[in-house]
Amino acid sequence: MLKLEPRPQPSPFWSFGSPILALLITVVIGVLLFAALGKDPVRGLQVFFWEPIKTPYALGELMVKATPLLVIALGLAVCFRSNVWNIGAEGQFVIGAVFAGGVALLADKTTGGWIVLAILLAGMAGGMVWAGITALLRDRFNANEILVSLMLVYVADMVLSYLVYGPWKDPAGYNFPQTKTFESVTQIPRLMTGSRVSIGLLIALAGAALLWVYLFRTRAGFAQQVGGLAPAAARYAGFSSRKALWVALLTSGGAAGLAGALEVAGPIGQLTPYVPAGYGFAAIIVAFVGRLHPVGMIFSAILMSMFYIGGELAQSRLGLPKSLTGVFQGLLLFTLLACDTLISYRLRITGLSASGGAR
Repeated sequence: MLKLEPRPQPSPFWSFGSPILALLITVVIGVLLFAALGKDPVRGLQVFFWEPIKTPYALGELMVKATPLLVIALGLAVCFRSNVWNIGAEGQFVIGAVFAGGVALLADKTTGGWIVLAILLAGMAGGMVWAGITALLRDRFNANEILVSLMLVYVADMVLSYLVYGPWKDPAGYNFPQTKTFESVTQIPRLMTGSRVSIGLLIALAGAALLWVYLFRTRAGFAQQVGGLAPAAARYAGFSSRKALWVALLTSGGAAGLAGALEVAGPIGQLTPYVPAGYGFAAIIVAFVGRLHPVGMIFSAILMSMFYIGGELAQSRLGLPKSLTGVFQGLLLFTLLACDTLISYRLRITGLSASGGAR
């Protein structure tokens, strides 16, 4: 019989090494999966881990995918370090896209470049409003933020569908459920010609640097983490756990909304029912694989974007379903959870005595 027994002292080395071990286990399981599907495992691994980085254009596409994942994960890290479980970043991403799209639709050929800043601010506002609903219900009625934020994802999807099927539908769009293509002036500026990488990448990296300073070099960041993890100790020290809740959710919502704005005013260029791409859920994995640390999340965002691109390539080149992306994401998450469990606990085999009692 197997029994989990707490370790006297968790290993500091494996506290940081377990994401790498989880990735290696995921790769091994992936090899077995490719073989079970009758595909060449070497070719499968090449599609997931080499094709996305082998050319400058491929690297650019990798950064395009990694940008929203990193931006959302940075906001989620503030929540999770504050012991606030925002699982609805996908909904905040969608509402941020809706707010940003609404501003972008106001632009015409005479609009100036200032509209880009307005679009980004609108996206942040939209995400904060949506996260604020969760914060209000948790603060006033002690509602579970996990359930509230998750259910609001589906409400956000319905809001988007109503708009693109209804009042915002492009009259010249051949009855497709989408808005008109945004004016070129609303396009998020790109870093270089011939690539879709935008200034969103710089915003994401700057956000990582600011988060590191906030969490580890400021009193406010320390108070934020204490306020969520130990409300009683926070009150004794003069910190507000209520403030920690609102700051965490509004920061997380604002980051997700910003990612939504960068996406619709960048690679997509209009609102469609396909704006929800699962980035809000995948960013949860990015945050934990990156150990809720800004530097770690940069690398985990790149890894997760590899899974997105690898899943698309596996569909076109190997004839595998695109859902393989979600399979690899789930494998990485569950293997990480298993590794983290074994950091704090060890397996003991207990037997039975001759009389049938536990030994």
